Amino acid sequence: MSVPYWRLSGFYFFYFATLGGFLPYWSLYLKESGFNPIEIGELSALLVGTKIIAPNLWGWIADHTGKSLRIIRIASFFAALLFAGFLFAHNYFWFAWITIAFSFFWNAVLPQFEAVTLFHLKNEPHRYSQIRLWGSIGFIITVLGIGWLLDSQPVALLPFVIIALLISSWWVTLITPEAKAISHGPAPLGMVQIIKKPEVLAFLVVNILLQAAHAPYYVFYSIYLKHYHYSATVTGLLWALGVLAEIVLFVYMRRLLKRFSLRAILLLSLVLATGRWLMIGWYPDYLGWLVIAQLLHAATFGGAHVVAIHLVHLYFGSQHQGKGQALYSSLSFGLGGMLGSLYSGYYWESLGSRFVYSIAAICCSIAFVIAYIWVGRENVNIRVKRKVKSRM
Repeated sequence: MSVPYWRLSGFYFFYFATLGGFLPYWSLYLKESGFNPIEIGELSALLVGTKIIAPNLWGWIADHTGKSLRIIRIASFFAALLFAGFLFAHNYFWFAWITIAFSFFWNAVLPQFEAVTLFHLKNEPHRYSQIRLWGSIGFIITVLGIGWLLDSQPVALLPFVIIALLISSWWVTLITPEAKAISHGPAPLGMVQIIKKPEVLAFLVVNILLQAAHAPYYVFYSIYLKHYHYSATVTGLLWALGVLAEIVLFVYMRRLLKRFSLRAILLLSLVLATGRWLMIGWYPDYLGWLVIAQLLHAATFGGAHVVAIHLVHLYFGSQHQGKGQALYSSLSFGLGGMLGSLYSGYYWESLGSRFVYSIAAICCSIAFVIAYIWVGRENVNIRVKRKVKSRM
């Protein structure tokens, strides 16, 4: 069966378009709703914290039932339905519970769709970046559109925009065909045996640290720019610039995978991430440094994420792909994102934004050391490079 390129791409488009409404502007909406930085950090931590449990639960169900797409459709529907509850919430208690309920379903969707995409691609996983780039395009369109909208309209419109995007994402899942994993060879290792491997443990720790470092950016970057008197349009342009750089990377990712090892791409991404957070934290008055920092998003998120998707595909195999993608998502974006959201929320006012972004840089430096010692062993690098070369 041929790859349903546009339906897979359509899902990524609307999913990350939704994220484009969240990441830059949800903290502004919470601030307008009367919440302080600590409460914003806590609500953001709840949003990502459900990733610790939800993806693993849904991933286990998907791998045992073989009904990944049915789970994605159900989760997408309830995510849209529950998010509508924000239209009626007026205090911290209700915001917290709706955040937990909505994110429990929404956070289950992407890891399982990643698995569905890789099942459709079969022996051509290097084509993943060509599909995933449409998510970045959706993110840019939403970020720019909402930034332009909020320069003239109240931020109270934001939930309505996000609800429309969630419904669109659910609709695409209804027209996407199911895919089955093809297994060859001897029985695979169990999940526990895979996770106990030093390189797998190190890979997971590296991504926890990397996403903990990204959390202050995701939660407070728009508030940070507003404090330094950047308009909503400029804020949207800076967010969009980072994702545009990510798109360029995705376009050339096949060539990079052919020429460079996963280890080399990951290590360079971590070095650039360290520099990025120092630029944002120490030079907010200089637009030029902020522009450079946003261009580095191509490496700090795009490059690192593509490497992670390939490593999960190699480490966990087709039989554990749903659980592997879920574990990667829950520990990195879930645990890492939650820890980063909490520390940035607690220290944003007491110790300042410079301290928060400096801690993010330190997290990436530690991740670099761990990755340098344990992640990307030579046999894994050769295996990926041969696959790419043989399919070009």
